[in-house]
Amino acid sequence: MAQKKQTFTPLSNMEISSFCSQMAMILRSGISSMEGLSLMMEEVQDSDEKKLLECMYDRLQTTGSFYEAISAAGVFPPYMLQMVQIGEISGKTDDVMEALSSHYEREASLAQAIKNAVTYPMIMICMMVLVILILVTKVMPIFNQVFIQLGSEMTGFSKAVLDFGTSISHSSIILIDILILLVVATLYFSRTKRGRASFARFASRFIGTRALSEKIAACRFASGMHLTLSSGMSPEEALSLTENLIDNEPFKKRLNACKEKITQGEELSKILLSTGVFSGLYARMTSIGSRTGVLDEVMQDIAERYQEDLDLKFTRIISALEPTLVIVLSVIVGVILLSVMLPLVGLMSNL
Repeated sequence: MAQKKQTFTPLSNMEISSFCSQMAMILRSGISSMEGLSLMMEEVQDSDEKKLLECMYDRLQTTGSFYEAISAAGVFPPYMLQMVQIGEISGKTDDVMEALSSHYEREASLAQAIKNAVTYPMIMICMMVLVILILVTKVMPIFNQVFIQLGSEMTGFSKAVLDFGTSISHSSIILIDILILLVVATLYFSRTKRGRASFARFASRFIGTRALSEKIAACRFASGMHLTLSSGMSPEEALSLTENLIDNEPFKKRLNACKEKITQGEELSKILLSTGVFSGLYARMTSIGSRTGVLDEVMQDIAERYQEDLDLKFTRIISALEPTLVIVLSVIVGVILLSVMLPLVGLMSNL
């Protein structure tokens, strides 16, 4: 009876970076990949990680190929598998693993920056909505009873807020359904690969988020180009492989234009400038790097610059959103309460 193939949960970017870093250190020390996996199995404590390493070790023993071993695990992204295969064929597996470690560490940092920029405002907005809902559905009816006992009733804005709260109370089931749909949509766009790609396409259409989306795509492009070029690939091959990392559709169209022009013999740095992939400064850096034979190092420098710029922008966004949301909440709550308290004070002064 055939043994059922074991499946593992795909690794995060940081876990992939850690694995690549360990393998790079092992291979640079003169230890074979098989011995390296054996050493890692001895040190690991988690049972699932140990089973994963055992799966790769058994496959490596059978095939003698490190690429086949990590492919059998089913936890690594296709881009990494392609790069490892290229590194194994060219005899530069240690260099590729080190470059992959830096690449996925940068991807993890980028993903965390995006998560921080989105999560905190969403928490603040949810708190705002909750406070306002409690105010209009629970607090306003109490004030309405006070008005009735004083022989009056709410009018104007306060009456509209009270009616709005009453409508929400009567439609609580619909409201709960909407909240569930929002939670499901949030999980889909944040947890799934297709959802993240869809969100990236959606964000690239708006002026406010287009610039950030472009910078994220440029950062990933530069990081991928560094990795592929340092593995000995030609610019044409590097462009084709790096294209798979990009979710931004306008940016991918520029890369397609780059591939068409580079087959016609044009210089890569000029193509990147003419198609708008890089700005004048970064295109100039690639031109110098191409002439001096260190284009892969220049691409790494560009990726790091984009990463620093993105980190700074996300930090500024979060810093600006925090007081803005607090002010908006304070104004909304203040207006609602004042619309009730001022007429109420007028009534009580006439008693």
